[in-house]
Amino acid sequence: MINAPKVKIGIVAVSRDCFPESLSVNRREALIKAYTEKYDASDIYECPVCIVESEIHMRQAIEDLKKAECNALCVFLGNFGPEISETMLAQEFNGPVMFCAAAEETQTNLCGGRGDAYCGMLNASYNLKVRGVKAYIPESPVGTAAECADMINQFVPIAKALVGLKDLKIISFGPRPTNFFACNAPIQPLYDLGVEIEENSELDLFESFKNHANDERIPAKIKEMEEELGEGNLKPEVLPKLAQYELTLLDWIEAHKGCKKYVAVAGKCWPAFQTQFGCVPCYVNSRLTGIGIPVSCEVDIYGALSEFIGTLVSDDIVTLLDINNTVPADMYEESIKGKFDYKLSDTFMGFHCGNTNSKKLSACSMKYQMIMARNLPEEVTQGTLEGDIIPGDITFFRLQSTSDCKLRAYVAQGEVLPVATKSFGSIGVFAIPEMGRFYRHVLIQGNFPHHGAVAFGHHGKAIYEVFKYLGVAEIGYNKPAGVLYPTENPFA
Repeated sequence: MINAPKVKIGIVAVSRDCFPESLSVNRREALIKAYTEKYDASDIYECPVCIVESEIHMRQAIEDLKKAECNALCVFLGNFGPEISETMLAQEFNGPVMFCAAAEETQTNLCGGRGDAYCGMLNASYNLKVRGVKAYIPESPVGTAAECADMINQFVPIAKALVGLKDLKIISFGPRPTNFFACNAPIQPLYDLGVEIEENSELDLFESFKNHANDERIPAKIKEMEEELGEGNLKPEVLPKLAQYELTLLDWIEAHKGCKKYVAVAGKCWPAFQTQFGCVPCYVNSRLTGIGIPVSCEVDIYGALSEFIGTLVSDDIVTLLDINNTVPADMYEESIKGKFDYKLSDTFMGFHCGNTNSKKLSACSMKYQMIMARNLPEEVTQGTLEGDIIPGDITFFRLQSTSDCKLRAYVAQGEVLPVATKSFGSIGVFAIPEMGRFYRHVLIQGNFPHHGAVAFGHHGKAIYEVFKYLGVAEIGYNKPAGVLYPTENPFA
C-alpha cells in the first residue's frame, strides 16, 4: 500500500527523582526486549539519552526523538513519574502520544523495588488535562513488560492514522450532485484536523482528461486492467477511456498534493460525467483505492476522509458503500435464519455502483451502471466493477461534520455473510448485531448520510480511539440488546 506513513514510536522512560532510577531503566529494557521478541522492531525506538526526571531531561529527550525521526511517542512510567516534565514532554512532542506504566513485578521486593506507577498514571492524566494535551491511554494502562508491549503495538495503527491525517490533502472535483445534499458538509473541521482540501471544478478535470487523450502510457495501463479483470473483462471497449482517466487522476494527484505527503480524492461521477467522459469512473476509483489512495463517490469529502482513516488503521483496502436496502424476508428465511445468529433486522445490503476493489469481491465483472442506464445510453454508463463482496469480518464507520462544524462519528463491527446477493453493483449482505436499533438511534437520529466506509476486519477498537484522540465528542456504536440509546423509547 502506497500513500501511507511509516510509524516510528519513540519510547521514553520517566522517573520521579525520589524513586530509584534503576526501576525505569530496567523496566524500559524489559519492555523493549518484550516488544522486539513479538513485533516488528522497526516500529519503535528506545530513547537512550536519559531517563526523564526533569524539564531539562525532557528537552534532551525531545532532541533525541527528532534526530531519530520519531513521529509518535510512548511515555513509559517505570515508576511514579515526574508529572510535570512527563506531560510537558507530551505537550512539546509534535505527534501522537500514548502513556503506559509498569506494574509491580514481585511480592519479594515491595519496598526498594516498588514503583507506584499505578498511582503515577492518575497524576499524569490530571496534568494532561490541565495542560490541554491529548494522549492515548489504553483501557488497562498499567501492566507487565509483555502487556505494555501489546499496548504499544495496539497504538501503532492509531498513531499511523493520526500521523497521516496531519499530512493529508483531499482533492475534490465538482459540487455534490443535485439531490445529494446528504454528502454536503462544512469543511472547517478538516482544517481543524490539519487536513488540507483542494476543491476543483469538474471542468478542470475534464480539460486534463482531454489532454491525456493520446498518452503513450495508455496501452500499458489497459494491459494492467486486462490482467486484473481476467474473464470478467466484459466491456473491453471502455478500457481505453478508463486508462486515460486513471492516468489523469494519478498525474493530477502528483502535481497537486503540494506540501502534503498523502492524498484522498472525492470524485464526481454523475450526472454529466458519463455523457462527457463517455464512461463511469467506478472501476478506476476501485483501482486507486486498492493501492492506498481512497477515492470516494459523489464528491463525498468526509467519505474520502473516513476511507483514508480506515486504510491506515487496517493497512488494507477499504471501500465506501451505501447503507442501501433491506434483505428480503424470503432471502433471510432461505439463507440466513438458523445458519447465522442474526435477526432479519440485523441485516442489510451494502451497495455501490462498482467502486469496490477486485481483491474484495468474490468474483468481478466489468459492466454498465444499471441505474444510470435507465436514463442514458448504455454505452456511456460502462465502467462499473460488479460482484458480491467477500464474506468475513468488517467494520462500518464514518467521520462526519455537522452543519454547525462539529465532528461526530460512528463505528460498528459485523460481517459480510456468505449469501448470494442476487443483485447488481459492488454489493454484499451485511450483518451487524442490533443493526435495526443502531440504524434508528445512531444513523437516523445523528443525521448521518447514507455513505459508510467499510474496513475489512474488526478494527473498531483502533478506529474508536482515533476518533477519541481527534476530539470527537459523539461517537455512536451499536449498543447490545437491553442497553438503551438516549432517544430509545423504553416502552416500545
